[in-house]
Amino acid sequence: MGLFENMAGGFAVAVTWSNLFYCAIGALLGTAIGVLPGLGPPATIALLLPVTLKMQPVSAVIMLAGIFCGAMYGGSTTSILLNIPGEAASVVTCLDGYKLARKGRAGAALGMSAIGSFIAGSLAVLGISFMAPTLASFALKFGPPEYFCLVFLGLMMAIYLAEESILKGLMMASLGLLFGTVGLDPVDGTHRFTLGFDRLTDGVDFVVMAMGMFGLAEILCNLEEVEQREIFKTALKGLLPTADDWRKAWGSVLRGSLLGFFIGVLPGGGAIISSFAAYAVEKRLAKHPEEFGHGAIEGVAAPESANNAASTSSFIPLLTLGIPGNASIAMIFVALMMHGVRPGPLLLTEHPDIFWGVIASMYIGNVMLLGLNLPLIGFWVRVLRVPYRYLAAIVVAVCIIGAYSVNNSAWDVGMMLFFGVVGYVLRKFAFPAAPFILAMILGPMLEKTLQQSLIGSGGSFLTFFDRPISATLLIAAGLLMLTPVAKQMWRRYRDRERLSVP
Repeated sequence: MGLFENMAGGFAVAVTWSNLFYCAIGALLGTAIGVLPGLGPPATIALLLPVTLKMQPVSAVIMLAGIFCGAMYGGSTTSILLNIPGEAASVVTCLDGYKLARKGRAGAALGMSAIGSFIAGSLAVLGISFMAPTLASFALKFGPPEYFCLVFLGLMMAIYLAEESILKGLMMASLGLLFGTVGLDPVDGTHRFTLGFDRLTDGVDFVVMAMGMFGLAEILCNLEEVEQREIFKTALKGLLPTADDWRKAWGSVLRGSLLGFFIGVLPGGGAIISSFAAYAVEKRLAKHPEEFGHGAIEGVAAPESANNAASTSSFIPLLTLGIPGNASIAMIFVALMMHGVRPGPLLLTEHPDIFWGVIASMYIGNVMLLGLNLPLIGFWVRVLRVPYRYLAAIVVAVCIIGAYSVNNSAWDVGMMLFFGVVGYVLRKFAFPAAPFILAMILGPMLEKTLQQSLIGSGGSFLTFFDRPISATLLIAAGLLMLTPVAKQMWRRYRDRERLSVP
């Protein structure tokens, strides 16, 4: 079947009343989560994982994808009106968005953010439609050695790109790999790290762990902060950008969309890095870079376009290779696994309704998000005045109920509370949670493909270098690991040279 026939089949799945409903719910929840500072997409998706057990797989993914993408839209509202990013990817939007609001142009900033996000999201979905099937076909040629090297490279990229401290990222990834080995050995069936508890024979329940480390830990950290939400009062008129705004910003929207799309495909790249990169590119290319940080419309258009394009394109490695690139996508990965659906190259042939239905729903979701963001801005402003402690109480109750409902067991509630405390302590010492989550998911895949590769080669590690694809991926991972060391050596050499100059 050709692309257009597949897309027609995807739209037939996406436009059913039930899937349209879940798409709208996801878009609405995602926008609300983006607007409300303190509760991001990973935590929200983790809280809703138990709910998805009662849904069809395609409906579950459509709703969760709507939450993830919707948060990128909603995050700009608080950045522009409060100078507080509702979502981490909207940090850069504060620089110029809030300054525009103080100049009485909050409406234009919010309008440019919503329309730029819509354009970027639509272009990114178009890119997925063309790129994903080709990549999935190529991935079918992979054997265990190629998959081991690909997963290893993806994990290294997630550690290297996602966090400022690579050392802490490596430590958290190692801890995640350790937790991923709890349970039965996949080859000889021996118990590993179960500590005598029969409940750990099947391993640590990822849903319960995610609800604790993201949902509960997020609430505990946010409750410590003093709530300061001074909404800048300005007229929200003129939501459509002027012709002069578009003359300045249309190139920024396109460049941000392109840059965000390709950064989003990289494991660990995601919306945060793409928004910073897009802002830096626009500032360098601008005729008047001194305007950036003082209310430049391009400073809103570029990062908002980039983070929306990146959030959409981050589905490519999930759907085609079965590798989650960030914490939110990892939650969607788990949702699919809970329904017995294995993401990866076979998803296109085994579950084409999910593959194409999700892509088609992204087209529809973009239209819904545009319709939600512009007319409902006044409503979101009123929502921002709700004290956070009320939201926190609701989230804690949802965590407890959700953890219990997974297996109807108090054990799971205890495990959720345990991981909530662990996540809270790790955050207090600035240890990132994302590498832990990704390593815990990718660990079993890494171990399985390593064992399969060594069994097939009679125990020889040369099998990873005998095959061109696996050798290339492994060399790339090695270079990535050596990059921080090379940077440090170069910095020390440059400092010595500077000191030696009389």
